[in-house]
Amino acid sequence: MIKLGINTVLFKEFDLATAAKHIKACGYDGMELAAIRGMCEHLELDRWKEQAADIRAIAEENGLELLSMEVAALDEARLRPAFEAARELGIPIVNVGPGGKSDVEEDLANTIGKLTSMSELAAEFGVSLCVKAHVGGSIYNTPTTLRAMEAVANPAFGIDMDPSHIFRANENPEDALPQVIGRVKHIHIRDCKGRQAGPGPIEAQACGRGEINLHAYCKVLADSGYNGPVCLEVIGAKGHSLAQVSIVAAESYGYLNAVFRSLGAR
Repeated sequence: MIKLGINTVLFKEFDLATAAKHIKACGYDGMELAAIRGMCEHLELDRWKEQAADIRAIAEENGLELLSMEVAALDEARLRPAFEAARELGIPIVNVGPGGKSDVEEDLANTIGKLTSMSELAAEFGVSLCVKAHVGGSIYNTPTTLRAMEAVANPAFGIDMDPSHIFRANENPEDALPQVIGRVKHIHIRDCKGRQAGPGPIEAQACGRGEINLHAYCKVLADSGYNGPVCLEVIGAKGHSLAQVSIVAAESYGYLNAVFRSLGAR
């Protein structure tokens, strides 16, 4: 069955213990640890060994699974400790962005080369490396995602399919998903209004408030038999209150849980 999680980046203004308490109260099965330098580091890769026991205790106390980790950067200096931490903490998936710029062939080739070598490294640690199409990145739509899938055969490599980025690449995610589902190991999910570069304020990213046909997207996941994590990833500006971020988290959980239950996937 599909497990619902949330990237702790939504709670970037708060410590992990506070985030986990409210994530559990919202109903989620687990969380994705944010290890995103410059944005949110609930897991600090330079000192993960010092944090490991506390992270385990927080997860266990709240009955939350550690479903995934987001590092974002496709950089061995960051990914090697990330894979080591993931193995130690029992986190099966490490997520990254592609880097580079859209429609620059050299950048896409460079990204594919890094994904190839980093997938080999992930396999050594017994974890999976997933990349998602990202607005403005070298991998940004379904054709560039398929290029990466064709080039990186390592089973430790997978796709993190985020419908909001595909929607903003002027595609319909429910139509794009069947083309890549065979390699999808992780889902980042949020809604958005419009196909502009940014996803909008956090309220507009709550699942069910935007213009993406998330019900149809979720139906493809359910019909395909996908049983990996589906993690809400909402990125916002600084200064949101605990109530504001918890409302977005709870509203999204209610929407996703109801949809997947109706589809027999939860």
